[in-house]
Amino acid sequence: MEIPKDKIIELIRERVGGEKADQASNELPDRVDPDKHGDLLAKFGINPQDLLGGGLGDIGGKLGL
Repeated sequence: MEIPKDKIIELIRERVGGEKADQASNELPDRVDPDKHGDLLAKFGINPQDLLGGGLGDIGGKLGL
């Protein structure tokens, strides 16, 4: 599943802050695949498994994915 970069940036901004979100905006591809880009997401404080849905960390559901 690929997620639009702007959704990920929004999430990073909420969780970690603007500076990391700006950095992520420069480093993440336009479409983020949690499986392929897991290390990069973790660098910005996002657990790729949370994006894939399920459980308490269902960020994907909250983002409308």
